[in-house]
Amino acid sequence: MTIPIKQLKNGYEMPVFGFGTWQIGGDTRRNPVNDDLGQTAALVRAIEAGVTHIDTAERYAAGHAEEIVAEAIKNFDRTKLFIVSKVWPDHLKYKDVLKSAMASLKRLKADYLDIYLIHMPNHAIPITETMKAMDKLKSEGLLKNIGVSNFSVASLQEAQSVSPNKIVVNQVHYNLIYREPERSGLLSFCQKNDIFLEAWRPVEKGMLAGGGIHLLDTLCRKYNKSPAQIAINWLIFQKNVVTLAKMVNEKHLAENLGSFDWEMEKEDIEKLRQDFPGQKSISGAVPLQ
Repeated sequence: MTIPIKQLKNGYEMPVFGFGTWQIGGDTRRNPVNDDLGQTAALVRAIEAGVTHIDTAERYAAGHAEEIVAEAIKNFDRTKLFIVSKVWPDHLKYKDVLKSAMASLKRLKADYLDIYLIHMPNHAIPITETMKAMDKLKSEGLLKNIGVSNFSVASLQEAQSVSPNKIVVNQVHYNLIYREPERSGLLSFCQKNDIFLEAWRPVEKGMLAGGGIHLLDTLCRKYNKSPAQIAINWLIFQKNVVTLAKMVNEKHLAENLGSFDWEMEKEDIEKLRQDFPGQKSISGAVPLQ
């Protein structure tokens, strides 16, 4: 299938759904007994099914996730893929950003990144220094666009104020349970300022994939969809919102790919926003910084 594309007013576009690689190859360290072959096969399977957006980071498995991605994409046309990586906040000094980007490209065996993200802010390092390096990488064609992750409105505004290049994405923790982007004003800020909000953990590590929540169960029956499909659909049909998930399991891949070719009524989208039980105002993983 073809994953739908969203476009900002400035012309920037990206797929509404991608493959996230956190815990591919390990966690923050490489797992010496990791099932590299199985995870590579899962990525290949996703690409063959139409997933072109792959999100990784130097932090994931100490860079090994990027190596697994490289193995998975080696037989595909790079120009048809959308590859994203991130620089860790310890590496946000000017020279460190450049070094990290080159190391990520080497591990990915790629000539450029479609987006390079600042993984999270580091307020001990001047943002001017970081953005100067990001601007240089873009000017040299090593990345097509600049983004951030886990940035609050204030941090996002500060970063944009010191760069002539448009920040096109802010990747944050957002789903039916965790509503920090709504409560903090970040979602509306991104919508008003032509920025994608990319939601990670759309089904909250499986918590939203099972039954037992009355409102979710009711909508599953109404639309003949699974809870995970409702949760993902709720995200991607909001203005400027896209998402990503890890899909090593073939069944999960097929289920997630059933989230796009239909749309809930606006009343149901808002009912989920207002009435979904157990909402949290602050991320339980990485709060906005």
